[in-house]
Formats: sequence, C-alpha cells, structure tokens
Amino acid sequence: MRLSRRTLALSIAAALAFGSTASIAQQAPKAGAVNLKETVKIAWIDGMSGPFANIGNNMIRTFQYVSAREANNPAGVKFEIVPFDSKGSPQESLNVLKAAIDQGIRYVAQGNSSAIAGALVDAISKHNDRNPGKEVVFFNYAAVDPSLTNEKCSFWHFRFDADTTMKMEAMTTFMKDDKSVSKVYLINQNYSHGHQVAKYAKEMLARKRPDVQVVGEDLHPIGQVKDFAPYVAKIKASGADTVITGNWGNDMALLIKAAKDAGLDANFYTYYAGAAGTPTVIGDAMAGKIKIVYGSYVNLPGDHQVAQKEFREKFNEDYSMTTAYHLFKMLPAAMAKAKSTDPVKVAFAMEGLSVNSFNGEITMRKSDHQLQQTLYQATWRKVDKDNPYNVEGTGMTWVSERKFEPYVSSTPTSCQMKRPAGA
Repeated sequence: MRLSRRTLALSIAAALAFGSTASIAQQAPKAGAVNLKETVKIAWIDGMSGPFANIGNNMIRTFQYVSAREANNPAGVKFEIVPFDSKGSPQESLNVLKAAIDQGIRYVAQGNSSAIAGALVDAISKHNDRNPGKEVVFFNYAAVDPSLTNEKCSFWHFRFDADTTMKMEAMTTFMKDDKSVSKVYLINQNYSHGHQVAKYAKEMLARKRPDVQVVGEDLHPIGQVKDFAPYVAKIKASGADTVITGNWGNDMALLIKAAKDAGLDANFYTYYAGAAGTPTVIGDAMAGKIKIVYGSYVNLPGDHQVAQKEFREKFNEDYSMTTAYHLFKMLPAAMAKAKSTDPVKVAFAMEGLSVNSFNGEITMRKSDHQLQQTLYQATWRKVDKDNPYNVEGTGMTWVSERKFEPYVSSTPTSCQMKRPAGA
C-alpha cells in the first residue's frame, strides 16, 4: 500500500515547514527526565479528502505543529507524524492501518468518526492478539462515542477528548440554569455519535430539567445533506427555542447556514461549532445564540494563547483541535516513566498518569482509558477587550460562561478491560 501523491506531498511539505518549529519548546525537561534519543512515528489516519477534508487537514497540521513544538520533552524523543488519508471511510481506514503496520509504525492516531474509531479499535486489538511483540497503541483525539470506553473498551485504546456523556453532562448542567430553554429540538448525524447525543440529551434533561419538552428529533445522513432548509423548517414549525446538535464539519456549517437564512430564532447548544470553517459560516450573526462545550476556548489564558498565535502566523488559520496538545504532554511523560518507547510499556505507564496541560491537570483514568479534564461552556459573541481573539477574522469570538472541573463532567464506566500479561 503506497501513500497517494497528495498525501506524500503533504508529508514532505510538513517536514519542511516544521523543520524549525522544534526550537519552540516551551521549557527544559524536568528533573528525572530520560533521554531515549529516538524518533517515534505516529500514523495519523483521518479524512484529508471528501466532505470533511477541511477538518482533517486542519487536524494534521495541528498534530505536526504540536508534536514539533513539544520536541524538548521529558523522554528526549522526537515525533514524526505520518499522514494517511482515510477518505472518511471505515474500510479505507483499515486499509491504511495495514499499510502503517507494514511500515513498522506502532502508534496510531485518529479522531474524525466514532464508526471509524470502533473499526480501528477492533482491528488493532485483533492484530495485537496475533502478533505479540509487535503491538500497536491507538490514540483517539476526537471520536467521542461512549461505548469506546464502556462495553467496547480496549487496553490498546486511549481517548484524549471528553466523550459524549461528559460533554452532555456539562451542557445540561449549564442548561439546568438557563430559563430560556423550554422546548428542545434534537438534530444529529445518523451514526453512533449522533445517536448517543440524542439519547443522553433526553436522559439528562429529564433528570435535570423535567419541565423541558423535546418537541422534535431528526437523524440525517452524515456528510450527504447539501441543504438543511427542510430540517430547519421543521425546527421552526415545532416552536423550539433550543437546538441540541452533535453535528460537525460541513454538516454543522450547513445547518447553521440554513438557520441563518431562515431567520431561526433559537439557541444552538453544540459540540463542534468551533471546528475549522464553521465560525466563518456563522460570521457576525447569531451572537449569543451559539454555544459549545469543549476542553478549551479561544480566549483561555496561558500557553493556549501562545500556541494559537504561533499556529495562525504559520498557517493563516485557527488552531481548533486542542486535544492534540493533551496527547503530546502525556505521551512523552509516559515514555519517560516507562524509560522506553515500547508501546506495551508506554500503555501501562500511561494508565492513571496525571500531567499538566493548558487547561490544568489531566488524568488518564486507568479503568477505561478515558481522559479526565476540565471543560468549558462558551458562547459566540463580539470581540471585546477581555476576549480579544478574533476567530477566523469574523470579528467574533468564544466567551467562556462556565468552567466545569473534571469531577463535574466525569461519568462512570462499565468497562471490563482485558489487560495483557504484566498487568
């Protein structure tokens, strides 16, 4: 299996672009660090073509940027990100996974689509059972289906984003006090993540706000709807004052466009309105109407601001996938703890590990490999002196309205993890 010319060209260009970035390391390794003097390859498998290409290409640049930025790390390793285009297809993802394994790559990262993540978890687990000594570890940076750390959990899978239930726990905690919410419409993509958003929205609203009515629900084909006007017409007709959606990428952007065009006067509680490209579609409209729950927001102070500025200067686009930052804080720390880059040893070292990231302390929960982290509820508003980051040149920004400490959004797990020998 060979990389496409497009993918190969991107990989070469990225290598040139990032040649000087490693010098931007933020601090010297701490006392007790090791120097493994190795280059660790990570196969990045996600959609670089197809309907969600803009998201995928923003993410690969983010991975390459952050991995180079963290070159001066406690393990003394360097990272090489090797991109593979999944084309948004589970089958193509499995094909390129095989290609990556055939090249000797033993770490894999993916995030766009829980369906693809599920296929990768299953394939990697089977590969590891059949090939002792050649195990592969999977880093999930955005696929948030709760089943991946519950009934389908795997020792070989680590999730760095908050899952659907964690974000919904935070979102509905905020909605509990939002008295403008009385009639809710659910619209989501027709695959595992969309189903879970709808399910947990209904369950948690019933528990926290039993007075709220769910007045409509739609599941639409993922990446196929070109005009959401008929869906928005149904939302208007329902009398909904609030929309909850887990849509992302083009499906999020086109839903917002249709809502703007129709003059829909409703609040949107979203997971991914902040992802690359969608803020441009929102523009200066719907101020105060669009909300997100995520592990960061653009005006979060500290190193997050520095990274955003560097990324925009280098690529003339916004840095929107901050879970990559968590990964490249925790992975070298686990390698330093294990004194090895061997995936099995590193996986054991990562269990229960806590490190400091841009939003405070993060911990990889041992029982299910679900990262525990601070979340924020932010709202789309005009730039001001206290919130100056101009998102995608719109004159608008994300303003934090609520911070949720890890214990607030943490949810239980049913994971019964099978660990390899040595546990």
